[in-house]
Amino acid sequence: MTTSALTRMDAEKEFDRQRAVLHDLLVAEGQSADVLDELNAVREATIDQVTGALVPESARVPFALVLTREVLPVSLAVPHLRLGKQEGFLSADTADIDTFSPIEQVGIPERPVYAVIDIDRGAATRNWTPDEAMAQFAKDNRSPLTVEEGTAFLLHYPKSLEKNNCFQMPGSRCGDRRVPGLWISNRKPKLGFCWAGNRHTWLGIASCATRI
Repeated sequence: MTTSALTRMDAEKEFDRQRAVLHDLLVAEGQSADVLDELNAVREATIDQVTGALVPESARVPFALVLTREVLPVSLAVPHLRLGKQEGFLSADTADIDTFSPIEQVGIPERPVYAVIDIDRGAATRNWTPDEAMAQFAKDNRSPLTVEEGTAFLLHYPKSLEKNNCFQMPGSRCGDRRVPGLWISNRKPKLGFCWAGNRHTWLGIASCATRI
């Protein structure tokens, strides 16, 4: 059995599809989409990086284009998540999500929009604590996803939010032990939090290989 790989043409089409997703998101929020011109500087590097990678599947995708928190706060992006026709929502106990910021180890590119390479939803880390996963990521030279990146992942790949295969994003923190996560509640995408030392059989810890 052979595994399909992403051709350069596939990668180009996927990049442009994701750019269109972000364009529609910004327009829907009444914001200028001019910031997406910044993607011209990373388009070729991203396509070079992901050509030959495995085609996207629900658990792992070659890349996702991300808007930084300065361009669009997570609280505004979450309602645009979809599970079927159901809209995403923010948990009342995580209403301060826009105060969560990338941890120092992550190293967000100094651009308003960028690419995250090789996103893994974290199936192998289900029932791990975020603390345990972070230690493993350091050994594997991988990086935890931020909440902006996890939200972008589901904006581009809504079918990646699946029952018993949801995920946490320890790349964003706000000074306490909370770790933001995305899961299904009342058949809708929900952004909430769990504690850094707790285990959940249905929550993996999402990571990526690098950022461009």
